[in-house]
Amino acid sequence: MNRAATFEFFRILAELNPAPETELSFGNVYQLLVAVVLSAQATDVGVNKATRALFATVKTPAQMVELGEEGLKAHIKTIGLFNAKAKNVIALSEILLRDHGGVVPADRDLLETLPGVGRKTANVVMNCAFGAETFAVDTHVFRVSNRSGIAAGKNVLAVERALDKRVPQPFRVHAHHWLILLGRYICKARTPECWHCPVVDVCTFKAKTPTPVKKR
Repeated sequence: MNRAATFEFFRILAELNPAPETELSFGNVYQLLVAVVLSAQATDVGVNKATRALFATVKTPAQMVELGEEGLKAHIKTIGLFNAKAKNVIALSEILLRDHGGVVPADRDLLETLPGVGRKTANVVMNCAFGAETFAVDTHVFRVSNRSGIAAGKNVLAVERALDKRVPQPFRVHAHHWLILLGRYICKARTPECWHCPVVDVCTFKAKTPTPVKKR
């Protein structure tokens, strides 16, 4: 996709949804970090259900450490890999208290040193909490970037770098949210719903799926 088409792609998405946000529920930066860690290989809906009661009482790393690993497990046992995630959340909370004064650092490299925090999680926190122009590449972003021609790449890091190079201003801060939402609700993995995609005219995907015929 050329530069003009890329600009138009994001212009259309921005016009339809000027201020997209993560669908994870949280009340502060620490809760956002925990929610994103928990969301690995899980849905936002599932994470929100599990954290609703948790976040009503646990708002700081100190409160999480006091709750303890077993207490946390009781809240998140409906989420996949909850045992490992509980261990990581308690460990990262202890590190935040010990090394960062209980504050989530606004630094991607430091975030990636925390247990359970990979590059994607760090990018989400940097973007959603601190307004950084980062590109968190999940399965939706990876699929849409490759399928549409916005930013092709054989792995998530390649797609992230391509997005960083190709996404123009003023769309950089919100770009990954638009791509996630497009992939989650329209540009689906098995059957992309091209018939109602707002950017179908600039997308390079050749096998456009036809409008489904309604049964009488």
